[in-house]
Amino acid sequence: MNRILWVDDEIDLLQPYIIYLKGKNYDVVTASNGDDALDVLTATKPDIVFLDENMPGMTGLETLQEMKRLHPEVPVVMITKSEEEHIMEQAIGEKIADYLIKPVNPSQILLCLKKHIHQQEIVSEQVQQNYRQEWSDISYMINTASTIEEWQAIERTLSRWDIELEHSAMRSLVEDQRNQANAAFSKWIAKNYESWFEVQSDNVQSTKDAPLMSQNIMKHSVFPLLDKGEKVLLCVIDNFRYDQWKTIQPLLSEFYTIRSEEQYTSILPTATQYARNAIFSGLMPLQIQQMYPELWVEEGDEDSKNQFERELVQTLLDRYRRRDTFSYWKVNESDFCERVIQQLRHSQTALNIVVLNFIDMLSHSRTESKMMRELANDEAAYRSLTLSWFRHSPTYELLRLAAELGYTLVLTTDHGTTRVRNAVQIIADKNTNTNIRYKVGKALNCSAKSVFSIERPERVGLPSPNVSSSYMFCTGSDFFAYPNQFNYYAQYYRNTFQHGGISLEEMIIPLVTLDPKK
Repeated sequence: MNRILWVDDEIDLLQPYIIYLKGKNYDVVTASNGDDALDVLTATKPDIVFLDENMPGMTGLETLQEMKRLHPEVPVVMITKSEEEHIMEQAIGEKIADYLIKPVNPSQILLCLKKHIHQQEIVSEQVQQNYRQEWSDISYMINTASTIEEWQAIERTLSRWDIELEHSAMRSLVEDQRNQANAAFSKWIAKNYESWFEVQSDNVQSTKDAPLMSQNIMKHSVFPLLDKGEKVLLCVIDNFRYDQWKTIQPLLSEFYTIRSEEQYTSILPTATQYARNAIFSGLMPLQIQQMYPELWVEEGDEDSKNQFERELVQTLLDRYRRRDTFSYWKVNESDFCERVIQQLRHSQTALNIVVLNFIDMLSHSRTESKMMRELANDEAAYRSLTLSWFRHSPTYELLRLAAELGYTLVLTTDHGTTRVRNAVQIIADKNTNTNIRYKVGKALNCSAKSVFSIERPERVGLPSPNVSSSYMFCTGSDFFAYPNQFNYYAQYYRNTFQHGGISLEEMIIPLVTLDPKK
């Protein structure tokens, strides 16, 4: 039974309300002044307080201050005859839960109780009911999807339900549907991916049926803005999933409005060396290797795989004969982001590019640290850490400043990430790359039926380290492990967030254009 503390100097006149609420199975305790109310509050620990604003002695606002000091967790509803604005503002400033104007009727009181005591329970039950009704529709969408737009809709739908049900026992049903979706999506990619490219001599181009992919992002989303004379901040957040975008969206809505919210398809492999270099160069990886060999880092090289991003942007502008000046920053730590903020204040360039590596660093640290595994043990916790980082990091201030300075914000990523669970055994030579979601090398041998292999990499714009090299991709929640110490690595990587392979989370990723609020 929920308990209500009602504080009013004319409490005897409220007996009809008290009888009504007791009939609704509420326990009502009363006090007629502020001093008694504080004693009763501590003694009875009510679920909610109804507090009269106009009382002799300790006023309602004074009582409210003490209540919030002693028990800040208890919601307080202020009831008053006054409609004066300064009283409302003072009460709101003291963090009241609600504000009612006398005379109040029983239905108002009941609505207030449902809102502040039972809201989570009511909302949870309604959300679960809505998902039950939509479950069969989602399954039908998965079973019949035949276009990238339909797969994008499935990723949006599953992300929405995963967020709404993240504290519900029904989350497992959403997870089951996501596994079903990823299995079907992987088969669809295996069937269609090569058809998205056509080879003309040594040149690889997208076909007219290909979806928007990594190599066309600048041409699609940035150049048109510059052509209109807009100042642009292109923000690329590494490892940024669609559900993480929806998590931080409310914070950005404080100073941006959404002009367009799209999803695009990352090229394979869904890894920085390939996907992000494709974004900044406007080329497929094979074309980068052929046209600018000094800017391509091979899989086996020890150098950073994305050290030439600034140079790749310049090659793109040069090929399109664009005279845009640009600034480029890669942020790996908070101190450097503070410097970027200062530089943005004085930037005279129309195009400013910032790469944020925090989520990628979080993903890697979670793999290597037992403590971080506990902090981000599933998708809900992963989203929560993303939100906490965004809210408290200089990134939030950077994007707020960009809005203040009138920049159009293009927010995107190079690829997403997925939580892996099932190790599959692969045999490869010692020169094969280390990524556990994809392999590139000679004589790759994997017995798993779910893997997707590309035997002729040049047909999809991928370089071959050797003449006989091929690519092999994990799908769904699988990851590769070698026979040597297989069980150790299967345990070590299980339930970590990885990228490089084929899943909705890795390949269907956000591309959002936002206008600064005036």
